[in-house]
Amino acid sequence: MAIWDDVKDALETYLTPPAYQTFLSSASFLSYDSSVLQLKVPNAFSKTWMQEKCEPVFREYILSERYPGTLVEYTIDVDRPEEEQLSLFDAQPRNQDVLFNSRYTFGQFVVGHNNRFAHAACEAVSKAPASAYNPLFIYGSVGLGKTHLMHAIAHYIQHNHPGLKLSMVTSEKFTNDLINAIKNQRTRQFRDQYRAVDVLFVDDVQFLAGKVQTQEEFFHTFNDLYSQNKQIILTSDRSPKEIPTLEDRLRTRFEWGLIADIQPPELETRLAILRKKSEDMSLVINDEVLQFIATQIPSNVREMEGALNRITAYMSLLDDTDITLEIVSNIIKDLVGVRSTKPLSIQKIKAQVQTYFGVTDAELCSPSRAKDIVFARQVSMYLARELTNMSFLKIGEYFGKRDHTTVMYACDRIRTVIAADDSVKQVVELLTAQLDNT
Repeated sequence: MAIWDDVKDALETYLTPPAYQTFLSSASFLSYDSSVLQLKVPNAFSKTWMQEKCEPVFREYILSERYPGTLVEYTIDVDRPEEEQLSLFDAQPRNQDVLFNSRYTFGQFVVGHNNRFAHAACEAVSKAPASAYNPLFIYGSVGLGKTHLMHAIAHYIQHNHPGLKLSMVTSEKFTNDLINAIKNQRTRQFRDQYRAVDVLFVDDVQFLAGKVQTQEEFFHTFNDLYSQNKQIILTSDRSPKEIPTLEDRLRTRFEWGLIADIQPPELETRLAILRKKSEDMSLVINDEVLQFIATQIPSNVREMEGALNRITAYMSLLDDTDITLEIVSNIIKDLVGVRSTKPLSIQKIKAQVQTYFGVTDAELCSPSRAKDIVFARQVSMYLARELTNMSFLKIGEYFGKRDHTTVMYACDRIRTVIAADDSVKQVVELLTAQLDNT
């Protein structure tokens, strides 16, 4: 049972005490044989909870290092008396801090010009829930710290307002819970669950777009909480105005309170983040190496942390404390690829697309609906959104002054085609690689 002891030790370290107690009551060890770890859980909800909240933790900190290749399987205890089985909603611990990442606190957040306003707004809300700004809507690209700030608010409220009941979900979980509630004829319990909280956090709220019934339910949940003076905190990868197919009544409500955006960090902030995380990880890395990492990873904080994790693994496995620029270059090239330190302009993107597709700038900016021109235009818009910090509105200005909804549609269209057509995916990846090397 060494593996089980290791799993418990990891979870006790990285989970909050209430979450760890929930884990102990949710799973027991069955066997470990042929790289398969068998665990027993009391019901389907516990299985899902284990898979979503516990397995990622012990897989990252234990299995990947000490038991590589291990599969985790769950067996539901069918002999457990039915009255002891927890329902979909009763199974959720009353203290919702089981969902909070213990590393995401205000103290661990590096403040720069790019996120100062959002950070100040989050601190204000945490000190006076439902009094400062309600709702609080935080938006920005992937890996910039939205989720970190949301968890930081939760930690602060938990420690300074312990009587408040918190609930943190993704929009996907809200949708899945609603689907299950309808399927099991438990919509009343669903509503009671989401409307009986003092602070509701919803991550990635942009994924409500296009889900008519989910938006309807969330609209009423929002209204109910707001009317009771309960705090609502939302995150998204775009502003409310830029979320396509979001009902106007929800869009309006998202704008009732405060909207705070997070921009990609400038070089000085990236260096500060790397120094902070290196210190937390007890890594001794010279400024030249940190500067190199900061220039190669221009926007995504998670990628910077991933680079440091790679360096830590290298030093640990090879027992090598001499980290040179050449070594780091080799370590991180597979993670993010070596990028040009020159800022990428939309003109360069358009020029690269024009060369590849054999179209002109005038055609990209024209009202032409010719299939080849439309496709090249949409690819250009997609690359501009992915590879620059420009807003949808700003990108549209470079394509015949098209409005932001046209650019949003183009980006969504190319994402859909990439997922369905490998040849298009290869074209976009090729163009991206060419632009990275310009």
